[in-house]
Order: sequence, then structure tokens, then C-alpha cells
Amino acid sequence: MLCRPAVLVLVAALSWFVIPAASLDLISVEQEIQVGKQAQAQMRKELPALHDAEVNAYVSDIARRLVRVAPGPKYPYTFTVANTREINAFALPGGSVWIHRGVLHVATNESQVAGVLAHEIAHVAQRHSAEQVTRVAIANWGLGVLGAMLGNTGGASAAQVAGSLLASGAFLRFSRDEEREADRVGLTLLTRAGWDARGMIELFDILRREQGRDPSAVESFFSSHPSPQERIDNLRAGVAKHRGGRHDTARFQAIKTRLLRSPPSKTGHNR
Repeated sequence: MLCRPAVLVLVAALSWFVIPAASLDLISVEQEIQVGKQAQAQMRKELPALHDAEVNAYVSDIARRLVRVAPGPKYPYTFTVANTREINAFALPGGSVWIHRGVLHVATNESQVAGVLAHEIAHVAQRHSAEQVTRVAIANWGLGVLGAMLGNTGGASAAQVAGSLLASGAFLRFSRDEEREADRVGLTLLTRAGWDARGMIELFDILRREQGRDPSAVESFFSSHPSPQERIDNLRAGVAKHRGGRHDTARFQAIKTRLLRSPPSKTGHNR
């Protein structure tokens, strides 16, 4: 697991409730990207990345189609497949998105994978990750220090902010309102990019099934996301309005077969 000093975790957790969302104005897109680059470098030391060019290219192709229709700032999005059995995905500040290999294992069609990526891209596009950075930084160093720290062109302060973000686990915890917004915006991205909206709900049904079959595989997801049933209920009307679109492809089935035949994935973090 990530190293998490007890005091830092407590301060960051409390900050989640006392720092207002209006503090988002304190961090620019450029500063968010700077912190995100440092967070991505640190995350690569924590999680094993999947070294399979064909699978990585497939995920990136899906993601690029979604990014083309994404609102908000033009972030330098990157997409990494974590070589772990957990069924989860997350977004870091500035456009780095991770999707766990376990998602590709349990998904039954391409629209489900696209739905997961669309949700994470929506978090970035709506600047939810920037709000997390601001909350954690203010809680640890105070309002007056934040701007000076992120203005450090040498990158050392951005690395410190990124380290605190990862150590606190705040990057995995969005508010329920942010999760709902990411679902709504993600659904729009999914359909605009040409995929079947049903894929998003179908994956939530799979998560419910996996919770009963293999709880450890979905533990990370359920600790950081609202329940699948709540999300299905919230999305049902939106999905009904969007009929048609790509549901599955032969390429997805080939990628899934390739993964299932490859060496077993790891569990958890590198340390």
C-alpha cells in the first residue's frame, strides 16, 4: 500500500469536509498539470504498469476518441493500464488516467471499457482533481503558502504537493456530487464518441456480481465510489435517451483473450 503517515492522513481527511470548493480558483490549469506530472511519476513507482504494447495501444485508442469530445481545458491526457487484478480506475490531476487490468478482464464488451474511461476523463475535464489538490495543499501548508509552492519552477514543491495527495489517498475520494457529475458528463462523452450508453450501466451490474463472487477484487472500487445501484438509478433516464452506438468490437474480444492468456496480474501496490 502507499505510505501514509498517520498525521498527514488525518489532516487531509479533515480537509475534505472543511475546505470549500471555491478554493479551486487558487490553482491554475498549468499548476494542476505540474502537480499531476509529479503524481504520475510517483504513482509509477507504486503501481505495476502493464507492459503490453498491443493492450496499451487499444486502451489509448479508445481514450483518444473520448478526449476529442471532452469539455474543459486541453489537458495532456495520458492513459496507463495497471497490471493488477483489482476492478478499478482513477484519475490524477492534469490528465493522467489509470485503468486496472481487472476492468478488461471482467468487461464483456467494448462500451463498458469506454464507459469507465469516459467517467475518469470527466473527472479531469470538470477539474475535480484540481479541487482535491487545493484541499490537500491548503490543509497541509495553509492558504498563504499554496501559491508560492506551486509557483516554484524547479518542481520540488509540486512534487511535495503530489506526494501529499497520494499519501493521503485523496485522489481516490471524490464527493458524491462529483461522482454524479462525472457519470453524467461521462455518459455524454461516451455517446458523443459513438459508443452505446448501455455499457456504463452494464459494468455497474458486473461490479455488483463481482462483489458477491470476489469481494477483494472490487474492494478499492467500493471504498472510493458510490454504490453501483445508486449510479444505475441516476443514469437510467439518461441511458434511455441515447439509443444506438457501438456496443462491441472484434478488437476488444481479441484484447480480452490476449490478457486472459497472459501471465497473471499482480495484486495491490508495489510496496
